[in-house]
Amino acid sequence: MSGRVFVGLSGGVDSALCAALLAEQGYGVTCVYMRNWSRDLPGFTCPWADELADAERVAVSLGLDLAVWDCEQAYKETVVDYLVDAYARGFTPNPDVMCNQTVKFGTFAERAFAEGADFIATGHYAAVEHTAAGPATLLRAADERKDQTYFLWRVSGAVLNRVLFPIGSVPSKAGVREMCRARGLPIADKPDSDGICFIGPVGLRTFLLDSLERKAGDIVEWETGRVLGHHDGAFLFTVGQRRGLDLGGGPARYVVATDTGKNTVSVTADPKCPGLWTAEDVLEDVHWIAGSAPDAGEYLVRTRHTGTLRPAHVEPRADGTVRVFWPEEVRTVAPGQSAVIYDGRICLGGGIIGRHVVPACRTSPLRKF
Repeated sequence: MSGRVFVGLSGGVDSALCAALLAEQGYGVTCVYMRNWSRDLPGFTCPWADELADAERVAVSLGLDLAVWDCEQAYKETVVDYLVDAYARGFTPNPDVMCNQTVKFGTFAERAFAEGADFIATGHYAAVEHTAAGPATLLRAADERKDQTYFLWRVSGAVLNRVLFPIGSVPSKAGVREMCRARGLPIADKPDSDGICFIGPVGLRTFLLDSLERKAGDIVEWETGRVLGHHDGAFLFTVGQRRGLDLGGGPARYVVATDTGKNTVSVTADPKCPGLWTAEDVLEDVHWIAGSAPDAGEYLVRTRHTGTLRPAHVEPRADGTVRVFWPEEVRTVAPGQSAVIYDGRICLGGGIIGRHVVPACRTSPLRKF
């Protein structure tokens, strides 16, 4: 193979193997560390300098050049501000989805191509089939447990035609680590990073309370409207949440709905509550990787990363939304999350789950399953 490729080198295991494989395949590899976030939070020192040091060690061990690009402004405006605004409106966003669209395959890709790159590459668990004419096809990775196409549905097929995912064919994360060890890469045993990268171990609640105004409100029982407790802001809660309600003893309760306008959180102790189940989802802000919607029909849909791929009837509408009809009722997913649509292994695109209309009748009979 030949061509010039810019590799997003994060300091982690996956991107390290990505760079090594491409160099072995004969590409001219330039490594780039994207500094997306450097702000410290209360009780948490941002580890970007440590990540950069690991990226430098990998680049040196491979004999590759490493550039550091400041992507912090784009990241704040399109990822961090997006997350804060969504929570303030009572939605539960996927910041990784937006980061891939606007930063890794946006800001980074645009600059790399402007500087002469034929391709860009990252350590994502995904596969891509390039085409001579028309958009590329995005495919699920060989390792289904690590597959990251759920986070890539907003990337256009035109950009994907110039993207390489060299570890998408590796069958397991253990295999990725073993391949790193075999090449003497210094981060082969580095732990995986979890959670939202710019929040770290302080947790989402601390980050949101550092970004949004604390506002006391009521936690009410969905069936009766009875006040059960209080909270510091309805934006801190998400539909389906069970932990962190601080309601004392008694049965476990689930968040049925939040209202950031009235600053209330509705909960139920009934896991079969109608507000926790749905037979239909409405997707907004829809994006199709190929550029146009597929025909209505039967597809596979995933509503959580590594969640079950469920069959559903998918119906694109003239207004740009998509209706997803489930053959059996499924647990309601928090508004703001992504629903990603597949035709077999092919990731077609997806949309943002809209706000569900919670049943108004608080005395609905229990559902039978």
